[in-house]
Amino acid sequence: MKLGQKVGGGNVYFRTAGFTAEPKPGKLRVVAKRKSAPKPKQNARPRRKAGKLAPSRSLRGPTAGEIACGVDAAPLAALAALIRELGGAALGGYLEPLGARPVLLASLPLTAVQPTPFQRDLSPTHAKRLAAKIDETGAFLDPLIVVRGEDGRLWTPNGRHRLAAAKMLGLRQITALVSPDESLAYRILALNTEKAHNLKDRSLEVVRMAHNLVKRDGRRHETEFGAQFEAAELLTLGLAYEKNPRFAGGAYSAFLKRVDRFAERPLAASLRERAGYAARLQEIDTQVKRIIGALQTRGFKSPYLRNYVVARINPVRFHKAKKGDTRAAMPIAQALTRMAAAAKKFNLESVSGSDLAWVAVGAQE
Repeated sequence: MKLGQKVGGGNVYFRTAGFTAEPKPGKLRVVAKRKSAPKPKQNARPRRKAGKLAPSRSLRGPTAGEIACGVDAAPLAALAALIRELGGAALGGYLEPLGARPVLLASLPLTAVQPTPFQRDLSPTHAKRLAAKIDETGAFLDPLIVVRGEDGRLWTPNGRHRLAAAKMLGLRQITALVSPDESLAYRILALNTEKAHNLKDRSLEVVRMAHNLVKRDGRRHETEFGAQFEAAELLTLGLAYEKNPRFAGGAYSAFLKRVDRFAERPLAASLRERAGYAARLQEIDTQVKRIIGALQTRGFKSPYLRNYVVARINPVRFHKAKKGDTRAAMPIAQALTRMAAAAKKFNLESVSGSDLAWVAVGAQE
């Protein structure tokens, strides 16, 4: 608003710092006042910074006086005896600080410890690098996590690369935290962060775990193992990777997250059905490769061609779930049928360079 501007039929004048505009006779003078800062509210709670957990109102776990326990305590005595038979030594026992479950600190001969049979494949490169760094440090400090396996041997569900590094360094013994809770081997995936899992690693480890659980009790429903498997789509992708280690699972992960859910049926039966889903995914990917080849012939050389094609044939790409709704966008069998049909009738003429540019931006973000 300017000096002298008419508002409601009259002139309006403003007083600014060091200057006052006088009104003309008979006209209203309006003086603009500076807004004062809002007064702080009394007893207002300070805002919690993002990313920080609120302190627990009640402390959890055993006290310092309770945490130590002898190796001859009931849950640990059998483990201590087994370790001595294998040529190791039981060093002490304690209650882990969260659930107060007994754990045995032990020294184990390397020949007595094996990775879990469903664990991801060893990365020789990572193991060699880890061994070299440990050798430079001059100390092997990180213990393995060990449980008693189903065959009576000792399994490490967390520490495969440390175990391989110890063997490369020629160690006789290795320190381990041994738990009598055998089911820990199936719940350790979330803690296995020694070498970051990629999608293939996670999927293969989950499906190998599922195969092993089927041997133990395949009649239990798949939904009962949700915590161990983390996500339903990892089972389907794991079965696809077993058939084809070079399968491009990352391109289909977002699609599967919307349609794949744990089944309310026995695990053995569910895995058989998932094997069919995995085979259909492979067939779809064959069609996607055909489309990619045709687009490349037309001059499209983008590294995001596969993501673009899969996004175009994704039947639930426009589905928006309501907040808190965890149901599948549509049944996975129906979604795979529609996806396969969309791949067969894919219109090459509809692809433009600008479309691929948007896909590239989305992938980078």
